[in-house]
Amino acid sequence: MPNLSVRSASIPASPIRKLASAADGARARGLNVFQLNIGQPDVSAPDEFWEGIRRYSHRYVPYSHSAGIAPLREKAAEVYRRRGIDVTADQVMVTTAGSEALQMAMIAGLNPGDEVIVPEPMYANYIGFAAITDVEVVAIPTKIEENFALSTEEFEKRITPRTKAILICNPGNPTGRVYADEQILALGELAKAHDLFLIGDEVYRDFNYTGRPVRSVLQIPGLDDHAIMVDSASKRYSLCGSRVGFLVSRNSGVMDVALRYGMARLSSPTLEMEGVLAALDAPDSYTDQVVEEYTRRRDVLVARLSAMPGVLVPQIDGAFYATVRLPVDDADAFCLWMLESFSHEGNTVQMAPAAGFYATEGSGRDEVRIAYVLEVPKLEAAMDALEVALRQYPGRTN
Repeated sequence: MPNLSVRSASIPASPIRKLASAADGARARGLNVFQLNIGQPDVSAPDEFWEGIRRYSHRYVPYSHSAGIAPLREKAAEVYRRRGIDVTADQVMVTTAGSEALQMAMIAGLNPGDEVIVPEPMYANYIGFAAITDVEVVAIPTKIEENFALSTEEFEKRITPRTKAILICNPGNPTGRVYADEQILALGELAKAHDLFLIGDEVYRDFNYTGRPVRSVLQIPGLDDHAIMVDSASKRYSLCGSRVGFLVSRNSGVMDVALRYGMARLSSPTLEMEGVLAALDAPDSYTDQVVEEYTRRRDVLVARLSAMPGVLVPQIDGAFYATVRLPVDDADAFCLWMLESFSHEGNTVQMAPAAGFYATEGSGRDEVRIAYVLEVPKLEAAMDALEVALRQYPGRTN
């Protein structure tokens, strides 16, 4: 039997999806499983998306241009310009979701063995994408007691001759942290001073509850050759399964590499691109209503969790996630126990153990990521179940 690759051993299982079989088992036993493990919004996609799909008139679905259909690239650039991000259509590439855009950014900007600096906890797939591309993640630890805050100095301390990029998620997944304007500008200065790429994962830009605008990496003066933005239609329009994202940069070399990568994978989903093209015409009121809904959900989640003895909840400024500390000895074991051995009024809860969002071994063992993507009545019922579970769990620590 041939040996598997060395690379294959370094690709971790997703903490978001690894308990899927246990959740399936709970459902098979007749339980209702509240899925708070994955960022799958339950709000309706804009009507414009469905109208765009219905207008599709071909009797077949062809390949599209490897950079994405031209009208979508042009419309996306127009939308970015309205938001103060000055780019042209040739600086926008349509990708197979934000995931592919992240891989393209790593492939274009980093050689095998190069380092990318990322604050942790981080989006778990950064670790997987780095393993696939033979890139080393250099983590900056942050503390839940400090609301996962960090300073620019922490980035600078970790720069070595092998450092090639800084990667930030703003607003943050899994923490809900939003970088202050001065922090983004300071990171831009750091990228220029050390000739690094600054990759901004800005998928959650619209989910911002701070009352101040979120500065894109593409809005940093003088950073044209360094800034790469990753974006997606998945969260903004509740279209996770459509797999339409964007890679945006003014660096022509980055965009050329991305296009050649795109040629190798042929094209992104043609039919879904037509729908997203139409969705970009959705009025601002659509986004406003969605953000209002998530603000309500966040407030309910924070209030319920804060009232549970032993649970530590940080400040949540954006996205729709909370990384919280539970009074348990092992969050992986607790999450599995909830699916295999617990129920409350016919319900249980699926969460993502937070250890998988850390690159530092041993971190986050008593934390979980909760995605507050269910409507308030379901979220309340999920919190009822979690509260009872924490009282009954044999491995409770206090």
